[in-house]
Amino acid sequence: MGKKRVVKKSEKEILEEKEKVEKRLQKEVEVRPLKPVKKGRIYITSTYNNTIITLTDEKGNVLVWKSAGNIGFKGTKKGTSFAASQVAQALANVANKLKIKEVDVLVKGIGGGRETALRTLANQGLEIQSVKDITPIPHNGCRPPKPRRV
Repeated sequence: MGKKRVVKKSEKEILEEKEKVEKRLQKEVEVRPLKPVKKGRIYITSTYNNTIITLTDEKGNVLVWKSAGNIGFKGTKKGTSFAASQVAQALANVANKLKIKEVDVLVKGIGGGRETALRTLANQGLEIQSVKDITPIPHNGCRPPKPRRV
């Protein structure tokens, strides 16, 4: 079927990509909540392909969300634990601007970034009150398809 071409990036291209991600992290985010919020919830949704982190108030109203693609990662790099740590760092910066100190963390999914994102949030100075796993687990789920007859 032909040869597959493997494209290797030069060091220059790799450095440009890193700089692009760092620029996105340094970008100022303007967030003005309707009421002052002291405590919030952080939802970490980690899949094999991406990591999405959402910051809400106690009622569940979304204040800010960030994802690996939003920050500047593309393709398979979005699913890495490094990308998840960068997303968590960006969200922690926004939480500090909103003066949110205490958070409850709800983790969902089975991706590689769930542990890393949680550690990064803890290292950024957020006081984590509780951690809860809300990954959906089927209790026998759907009926399987009938066997194929040949």
